[in-house]
Amino acid sequence: MNETLKKQIEEAQAGNRVILNDLLEQNNGLIWSVVKRFEKRGYETEDIYQIGAMGFIKSVKKFDFSYNVTLSTFAVPYIIGEIKRFLRDDGMVKVSRQIKELSIKANKVKEDYEKRGKSISVEELAKVLNVTKEDLALALDFNNSVESLYDKEDEDGLCLLDKIKANEGEVDKTINKIALKEGINKLKPREKEIIFLRYYKCQTQKDVARAMGISQVQVCRLEKQILNTLYEELKEA
Repeated sequence: MNETLKKQIEEAQAGNRVILNDLLEQNNGLIWSVVKRFEKRGYETEDIYQIGAMGFIKSVKKFDFSYNVTLSTFAVPYIIGEIKRFLRDDGMVKVSRQIKELSIKANKVKEDYEKRGKSISVEELAKVLNVTKEDLALALDFNNSVESLYDKEDEDGLCLLDKIKANEGEVDKTINKIALKEGINKLKPREKEIIFLRYYKCQTQKDVARAMGISQVQVCRLEKQILNTLYEELKEA
């Protein structure tokens, strides 16, 4: 980290609001990249941005230089956490009139198909109604509990709408870095050591085998298993 940024963070932590606002402006793009993951939630995007900005400010105030990470890497979990906390604490989803109307239309089309002894997939239904899968997901879930969209998360914290968006676009690189870091933290001590030696110390498999007292074949096999595990983590990020 350069000395200028370090000084800015220290001054912001000491209560300098001008510097804090400067840091907020400098990281505006980072906040928006996270906010995009939470679009189509029944809230104005600008409102979500404001919540994300609060998370960023918290990250600045709690930034720990001993971690030896960039401010952006440190900030992302705070931004995501603040937004998720807001969505959960706010309670009911603010569903727009359009989504309510779409819910009625979607259910009517499904009933028509069922009367004819046919079924229709989400993709087909979206095409028939000429809407996006995100809007259709909200519409189909309108009569159900909010939990199915926002609280029913898997092991990595993703809910239904996260997965829909993940299938349609490239996930922000910074968020991928966080997911990778979290994936590495879940590894066993020996697995972490292999990753550290191979990708941080840039040692060959032969060198790693010698350092760990195992065969090169074992290192090769373990490395493949570890990389597959981390790949699966990133796919779900």
